[in-house]
Amino acid sequence: MKCPFCGSDNTRVIDSRPADDNTSIRRRRMCDECNKRFTTYEKVETIPLIVIKKDNNREQYDRAKIEAGVLRACHKRPVSAQTIQEVVDKVETEVFALEAKEIPSNTIGEFVMNEMSKLDPVAYVRFASVYREFKDVDTFMEELKRAINS
Repeated sequence: MKCPFCGSDNTRVIDSRPADDNTSIRRRRMCDECNKRFTTYEKVETIPLIVIKKDNNREQYDRAKIEAGVLRACHKRPVSAQTIQEVVDKVETEVFALEAKEIPSNTIGEFVMNEMSKLDPVAYVRFASVYREFKDVDTFMEELKRAINS
């Protein structure tokens, strides 16, 4: 494993334990060159999941895209990085629990919307505005009312 600080290949595992969700292993590592510590996670490699986009194009599932969307929605909101990771973990668990080889992107979007609604109302509306592609103020207001009433 390469050190993210100095790029050295000389790193070693100093602690290993199951992660919170028990589907991965958290490894604490230390670089022998710069003596800095960092954490890695080891997960079981699964069969590639294909996401069917709105335009019917297909692409491989990418956790980073979900993470980026949630991060953008939570920008300057009182939501910790740990909480964001937990949301992404929950969505990913739901996606893989379907045990499908292909999944529509709108299904993933609905999973994210569900988690965002529990997280932060402003972040939820931000995510919804991009995900639902609001065309006018009326549809935006409908989503705001939905967020207020839930």
